Amino acid sequence: MSVITSITVSLIKFVEVLIIKLGFAGVFFLMLLEGMLLPIPSEVVMTFSGYLAFYGLMDPLGPYPSVLILLLAGSVGDLVGAWIAYAIGKYGGDPFIIHYGKYFFLKSDTIERTKAWFSRYGDLSVFTTRFLPVFRTFISIPAGIATMDFKKFSIYTLTGDLIYNAVLIYLGILFGSHWELLLKYFDEYSYVGIAAFVVVIVYLVVKVMNSRKKRNIPLNK
Repeated sequence: MSVITSITVSLIKFVEVLIIKLGFAGVFFLMLLEGMLLPIPSEVVMTFSGYLAFYGLMDPLGPYPSVLILLLAGSVGDLVGAWIAYAIGKYGGDPFIIHYGKYFFLKSDTIERTKAWFSRYGDLSVFTTRFLPVFRTFISIPAGIATMDFKKFSIYTLTGDLIYNAVLIYLGILFGSHWELLLKYFDEYSYVGIAAFVVVIVYLVVKVMNSRKKRNIPLNK
């Protein structure tokens, strides 16, 4: 199912209206909700607001200051939401998810897959999954359950958000008033992102294995 079909028209309109009325504060609020695992599409929030900010339709500060403020508002908003999701995982754990997950639109199978991902790839998965739709927000729950170091969690999350949001803003600027054309491609890009992630993991594993082999080979002198 593509993003454009999974995101209802009414939700897109809600995002657009809120950003137009509240500006950067609206972006911060929407991204906070997304970080809390609510179904707010960051692809819509950041591409649409990127278009507005650069072309002077959000704030009269000028294109570059507006884009910078937008990047910070969206990324920090998502970070705050991720902190809340982290706390849910840390202090509520699986019992909270089982009893109250439906109110946060949490699907048990998605949570289980994300937990497995975190268990397999460790702390680094908090950074890498920031580039993958769906996984990017759910990863905060297993990170909290595993009581990952909070400072490290925050750094990985914010760094990933800054990079991902910068790309979305740039795409919004590039496509301008035709930004909605991007939505049908996000699923395809997510597959590319997953493939790239797998390649990186394989490279790191091979590198570590080769390094261990070299350390175990005696030097003939």
